Amino acid sequence: MSWRRSIELRGAANGASISSVTVHSDMRFLVYNIRYATGTGPAFHLPVPGAGYLRSSRQVLDRITEFLKSQDADVVGLVEVDTGSVRTGMVNQADYIARALGHYSTYECKYGASSLNQLMPIVRKQGNAFLAAPRVTGERFHYFSTGIKRLIIELELDELAIFLVHLSLKYRHRPYQMRYLHELVRKSTKPVIVAGDFNTFWGEHEIYLFMQASGLRSANVDGKPSYPSRNPRRELDFILYSDGIEITNFDVPQVQFSDHLPLVCDLRVVERIAPGPRPFQPTTAAAAG
Repeated sequence: MSWRRSIELRGAANGASISSVTVHSDMRFLVYNIRYATGTGPAFHLPVPGAGYLRSSRQVLDRITEFLKSQDADVVGLVEVDTGSVRTGMVNQADYIARALGHYSTYECKYGASSLNQLMPIVRKQGNAFLAAPRVTGERFHYFSTGIKRLIIELELDELAIFLVHLSLKYRHRPYQMRYLHELVRKSTKPVIVAGDFNTFWGEHEIYLFMQASGLRSANVDGKPSYPSRNPRRELDFILYSDGIEITNFDVPQVQFSDHLPLVCDLRVVERIAPGPRPFQPTTAAAAG
């Protein structure tokens, strides 16, 4: 799917003035926690629980890349990306996938600049990333004041702004993080998407007040679970959107390349433009004097 833009004109018949101009921008957005391409299944916990975090698989990375190619998304938000540690043989997974997709990439370590995690091998290369095909006017990095995973990546496109997050595993941190997100959403002058891994083990109930305060809605209207991928029971991953955006399709593909399932969303940004005043055109009689 490619970024498409169309214009709809409304007006009276017989060449009368245009009463409204509506600009539609269609795009596909995908968000996926890929768990550093370490895979899933029993082998992940051998020889000790969680040992799989220390060994990434090029085969898994290639499978994820081929899946993303098949989805042909305009913007991809990746959570838990290794940006070039010994775990991946110094391969930056964000760049690796972006090159295969022909996308622009932006990424950053998910821990704050003052975090001790910035000094630890492997861990300091753990981040989140955007891969984007359409026009990109800039990206900004914000940081929560609480929690271990503090990064917020803001990707600004011509038509909207997208915030990619990975919220804290600790319940007591998440309300503070969502309050900060609310301030970012409130300040945006464009339609907004907030997406990523929210770690909300109570699902949408946990973010209800945040959504109400921010005026956001979930693209996943049926509350389809995304975790764990082999037997999904929890809704941890979200795509939330504001006014000015219409959802035309939503899917949770059942692929098991990570412990999370991806979310794929087709959306339309709708911009209604009031036409300016028509230039004065004298009648024939007036023109004749």
